[in-house]
Amino acid sequence: MHVMIPMALLAASVSGGVILTPVANMYSRPSEEADVVSQAIYGSNVEIIEEHAGWLHVRTADAYTGWTPAAALRRLASGQRPYASAGRVAHVASLFANLYREPDVTKHQPLYTVPFETRLEVIREENGRWLEVRLPDERAAWVQKGDVTVDAKPLGIREVIELSKQFLGLPYFWGGTSTFGYDCSGFTQMLCRRRGVVIPRDADIQAAWPGAEAVDRNRLEPGDLLFFGESKITHTGMYIGNGQFINATTHEHPVVQISDLSDPYWAKLLLAARRVK
Repeated sequence: MHVMIPMALLAASVSGGVILTPVANMYSRPSEEADVVSQAIYGSNVEIIEEHAGWLHVRTADAYTGWTPAAALRRLASGQRPYASAGRVAHVASLFANLYREPDVTKHQPLYTVPFETRLEVIREENGRWLEVRLPDERAAWVQKGDVTVDAKPLGIREVIELSKQFLGLPYFWGGTSTFGYDCSGFTQMLCRRRGVVIPRDADIQAAWPGAEAVDRNRLEPGDLLFFGESKITHTGMYIGNGQFINATTHEHPVVQISDLSDPYWAKLLLAARRVK
């Protein structure tokens, strides 16, 4: 999915940036006509590798690269610390959170609606219900405390499985990594991240990742990663027990859904299972 660009590029040393849009598409080449290979969510810190005609080639925290419009991020000055990397940080724990210009939901429409896992720098607390936050563009905004946690901790497998069910019905989106739409590997990557485990972005690379070990399909345990395909791995999901797994798929309904390994469609496609060490 990573394409070499046979064109003259502006030379640039690696620098940093922070994403300013709720979700920024990352393309295989600097064009909106190209395929989406991944995404970066609001407030994510990225490395800027190079630029070309209003596009930036960026690398996300999981070492994935792609092209995004320059307007989707703010460059960080040399030596400037990455956004939300110090101090008190709120993590969006709801599927989405609205960010307001004042601590009131009635006066103005939200400045932004940001997805699950968005990180926000906390300035102060107001009346026990609101947190004032500093946005990546350095403006101040307000978020309701019920949408965030400031004490995010790794979850156990059972907790992750319960969490995963909150995403049922969210749309499938090729290259998606957020609650606006996940693809299969973006979804399992997020679930592993909630366990405190960082796995690669793509399904085939996840299956080959040395941080997990092979598991016989007859000895599956909740939390195991399942990999599917006809001749090569093209899909993944997480086993949740009782012969079922949760996955973002286009099969029958293009949403996050619970599927059954006894379904002939999936039974014939299962190629491998892996357990995080």
